[in-house]
Amino acid sequence: MSLHLKNAALLSALLAFPVLADDHGQSALKAQLDPVIDRAIAEQRIVGTVVLVARDGELVYARAAGLADREANRTARQDDIFRFASVTKPLVTVAAMRLVEQGRIKLDEPVSKWLPDFRPSFEGKEAPILVRHLLNHTAGLEYGFFQPPGGSYARAGVSDGLDLSNITLDENLKRIATVPLVSRPGETWRYSVAIDVLGGVIEKASGKTLDKAVDELVVTPLALADTGFSVKPTDRLTAAYFDGSPAPVRMQGDASVPIGEGKLTFSPDRILDDKAFPSGGAGMAGTANDLLTFLETIRKGGGPLLSPETVKTMMQDQTGPKAETQGPGWGFGSGWAVLVDPSAAGTPQSKGTIQWGGTYGHNWFVDPVKNITVVALTNTAFEGMWGQFTRDVRDAVYAKP
Repeated sequence: MSLHLKNAALLSALLAFPVLADDHGQSALKAQLDPVIDRAIAEQRIVGTVVLVARDGELVYARAAGLADREANRTARQDDIFRFASVTKPLVTVAAMRLVEQGRIKLDEPVSKWLPDFRPSFEGKEAPILVRHLLNHTAGLEYGFFQPPGGSYARAGVSDGLDLSNITLDENLKRIATVPLVSRPGETWRYSVAIDVLGGVIEKASGKTLDKAVDELVVTPLALADTGFSVKPTDRLTAAYFDGSPAPVRMQGDASVPIGEGKLTFSPDRILDDKAFPSGGAGMAGTANDLLTFLETIRKGGGPLLSPETVKTMMQDQTGPKAETQGPGWGFGSGWAVLVDPSAAGTPQSKGTIQWGGTYGHNWFVDPVKNITVVALTNTAFEGMWGQFTRDVRDAVYAKP
């Protein structure tokens, strides 16, 4: 075994999260969280889930519940693999920030330095986008599924990273660049394909494909054994469902699900195709355990990935609460929403909490004041991302016994 692999194995052991004895309040938390999960499953709002809670660096709650695959009657397990969707974004953002720390990327460099043909216009004129605009979603880009059917992204054939298309990352970036920006870079927060563009910058700066770059910069240093841009067929991969009545509907082939004015197309088999381009915004898969390891690394200051100073900057709001990135009171840092005003948000989370999710049905947050990290992965869109389940889990974590 090489020294690198020995170090990875040692780090994996150090980052393992044994469930604690009851003196850390495990039984009280279980009494609060179990009913939330049981109710969501009984009411058929979600099909299956894995929920992990760490407090002060120790795992105080871990539960897999419901079904990973309803049609196969396969019970959910803690080591199940989920399609991450936008849970991908923080990992890719951290990969970019490692390159920033190494001096290979600068935040105030124009994206066109790395992608010479990426020169979208705003009001008929070229509008330079900086790397930092990609990181905080102020680049003037958007997602096609926010547009009405037949919108500009659909006409240009832009992939949002969830559909199964035959194009390359470079081709997708060329298509994105043909669509005029919706706002001047740096002025307005708008959730978008910005992290897919960032993936292109990472490729050029690192000299590696995005999947290999993220593996080298984030996955391998943390020994995230089940995290990557493709999954070989395995019975640990959960099935995918979307909200339905009386029960969630299984996604088959290309599933088109209404969202806002548009529709979001899911291709669950994309994660099994190692030829699909690596989407920096939506292309990864992994386990709740791996995600908790990653988030705890951030909460503790970033080592061995980033310096505490860099992490502190990433966790600072850069847009103001007017952006309402998770509703009132939420701004945005680099890679995640930042809670600016807990009162306006109506949440028990502390100011400075970071949070995001994934459209396949995931939600996570890190409260750096109370040293709490919560991972709640489900296989049900969109309930597991922004439904009542997410708020009930949050409130149960903060409820006093």
